[in-house]
Amino acid sequence: MREKARIMDKEGMGRALKRIAHEIIEHNKGTDELVLVGIRRRGIPLAKMLRDFIREIEGVEVPVGILDITLYRDDLSLKSEQPEVHKTEVPVSIKGKQVILVDDVLYTGRTVRAALDAVIDLGRPQSIQLAILVDRGHRELPIRADFVGKNVPTAKKEVVEVRVAEIDGIDEVLIMEMD
Repeated sequence: MREKARIMDKEGMGRALKRIAHEIIEHNKGTDELVLVGIRRRGIPLAKMLRDFIREIEGVEVPVGILDITLYRDDLSLKSEQPEVHKTEVPVSIKGKQVILVDDVLYTGRTVRAALDAVIDLGRPQSIQLAILVDRGHRELPIRADFVGKNVPTAKKEVVEVRVAEIDGIDEVLIMEMD
């Protein structure tokens, strides 16, 4: 794969996430009962960044959880015979809470479908909302994000690659083209 375009740098990601943080606060009329849940892998650092922006805006520490959806995927048998399962860690009960699922890219909707199943297995939240850094289109399921950093129309042969400093050493979003 080769880099086709850089669509966000560190500052652009920060602006998008700060705007999403404001939208989450406004939509939920504050931060009461909010829980941010990052979908493993890059959804986790993005959820932490949102938590930091919410703390900066409201002065409140919103809990952040980690959601592993490995066993909920509908393509599990295609991925690996021995999938690597990680722990789901949500520090508070989600019963009656406003759960904000956080992920990096919304594409077919299948990851979000799996995440919804995983969250429901943890308890019954009051609502589940979806915050996505990049929505690239090409949905296969009727799923849409409540909060979007950037809509980026892409070709199916392109890949949106979100890099976060915590995992990749740099914050940026690239469009990669398959050779």
